[in-house]
Amino acid sequence: MTGHIRPIVLALIWRGEELLVFEGYDRADGGTFYRPLGGGIRFGERSDEALRRELREELGVELVDVRYLRTLENLFVHNGEPGHEIVQLYEATLADPSLYQREHFAVHEDGGLVLTARWMALNEFLGDGPPLVPAGLLPLLTREGGTP
Repeated sequence: MTGHIRPIVLALIWRGEELLVFEGYDRADGGTFYRPLGGGIRFGERSDEALRRELREELGVELVDVRYLRTLENLFVHNGEPGHEIVQLYEATLADPSLYQREHFAVHEDGGLVLTARWMALNEFLGDGPPLVPAGLLPLLTREGGTP
């Protein structure tokens, strides 16, 4: 199998017991999934710098109290294609406290795609709930009481 490993960085931004996630869609299986905000780490860019850049680009927001948590490895299939990511997880706070009053955010992706982000409680992902990706994130968060 050929391909590449993509390094990404994700922000765990909490509003009480709720996590800020965007809604994604898989065209191959028609499924909806949710993922914390973030994106690719560019060559020569530190992961914390990439996180700040990605949140500026996607939401137009600044972060404070950015704290590295851990790394996950994610093997997955999206839109019928295999993927492999090394995921740097950070916990962060939105610099503007008024943003915590918003229920939804427009997430601007490359190519003009606009997705929706919203606050979701972890229990919404349990049982038959929609998947929270990357794989391994939900068990990590629920095992340790809501935050890693």
